[in-house]
Amino acid sequence: MMTPDECLQLVAADEIGRLALGTGGTPEIFPVNYALADGEIIFRTDEGLKLTLAEQHQVAFEVDGLDRRAREGWSVVIKGRAQEVTVHDRPELRERVSSLALYPWAEGDRGHWVRIVPSQVSGRRVIHR
Repeated sequence: MMTPDECLQLVAADEIGRLALGTGGTPEIFPVNYALADGEIIFRTDEGLKLTLAEQHQVAFEVDGLDRRAREGWSVVIKGRAQEVTVHDRPELRERVSSLALYPWAEGDRGHWVRIVPSQVSGRRVIHR
């Protein structure tokens, strides 16, 4: 097991993760590009299922690192509450989030900024011996 600080260091060095959401008893997983800012996962999205399901709900976010040749890797899971950042939030939060160099890979507007406020951070390494 890794400490939360070790986990966040690995997550900070990457930019692609998977957002896991529940919808009526059926799990959904979405790949998203993200940034880590002040210990929070930030991603952009547009209107639709991801925004609707993520807003104000518990979510899981996973980032992995793999070395296939060495058969080693790591996996970090962050659980927490997803919140859309809106004009109703504190100005310093809106400024911090909108100043991130976060450019969605997927086409479309992606005008909604969402943050995941962690309640649990865990991770593990897989080492081939």
